Amino acid sequence: MEKNNWKDCKINLSKQLTLCTVLLIAFCIFFSGCYEKTQELYNVGILSGLDYIDDAADGFKTKMTTLGYIEGENIVYDLQKTNFDMSIYKNILKKFVSDKVDLIFVFPTEASQEAKLATEGTGIPVVFAIANIEGTDLIDSIQKPGGNITGVRYPGPDIALKRFEIMNELVPNATSMWIPYQRGYPIASSQLDVLHAATSAVGVSLIEAPADNASELQIYLDARANLDDIGIDAILFLAEPLAVTNDAFKVMGKFADEYNIPIGGALMIEGDYESVFGVHVDSFAVGMQAAFIADKIFRGAHAGDIPVVSAENYVQINYGAAQKLGLNVSEGLLSMADEIIQ
Repeated sequence: MEKNNWKDCKINLSKQLTLCTVLLIAFCIFFSGCYEKTQELYNVGILSGLDYIDDAADGFKTKMTTLGYIEGENIVYDLQKTNFDMSIYKNILKKFVSDKVDLIFVFPTEASQEAKLATEGTGIPVVFAIANIEGTDLIDSIQKPGGNITGVRYPGPDIALKRFEIMNELVPNATSMWIPYQRGYPIASSQLDVLHAATSAVGVSLIEAPADNASELQIYLDARANLDDIGIDAILFLAEPLAVTNDAFKVMGKFADEYNIPIGGALMIEGDYESVFGVHVDSFAVGMQAAFIADKIFRGAHAGDIPVVSAENYVQINYGAAQKLGLNVSEGLLSMADEIIQ
């Protein structure tokens, strides 16, 4: 009888140990699975440096969500916005570095250059967008950008040439085009180089007007208005910040309206004033491109080893504004447009 009791006790103990083992394995599997699903909490600083393209931040955050980075759960954003202000750029970036963010997403060119300088030696990866790499020393090369930086290239020279081609088609008799731009802007020269080559080939002269602000543009245009011949057949925008700020565009829009001359390059609509076309990039889509790069970095890739990608041109035709000016918008031009505004 005692032997049977001992045998029963051994059987029960064996069953209990087996049950404990099963529970322990289940416990480990459960919490192991939870651990795999629980990612590190990433802190991302976003510097939106120009209102005209601020939806790049929305595109970035949207694509990051689809890639599995859920705001408030495994990623936190510090989104800072300003409109082309170098001192504010520096203060924002200084804060990001002080906060030791895991990554900085920044745009456009001049803000990206400041981010490169601010993070030097910190190891904080920088993903830029809507930034020219021509003549900026932003990267070492497209395939191996180097340092702690990579991103989405803005095809500035290509876009400048396409803007001229469209304006030349819309105003085939134009002999002079006025080009306003931010004085000292780092990517202006690379665009002007390709424009001078293209315009001289077809007998069009460029009138450059570097300025610091809308007031300077007003003074310049007022002086033109006092001439017997204003000497401007069209106003063509480079890819730069001054022309796409509301105050500056109003100054130019009023002048263009008075003299019935077209404005083109970047699509702007401000009050009664409109440009007739824009060649740019889809800022939202560019933000999504940048998110793929950020994901690679969070998965262990080094920013400086990730090749830079380029954004695609995005053509907008303001058909209604062109009609008001009596411009002929060809079927070919309409067919190349990504967006037509009636």
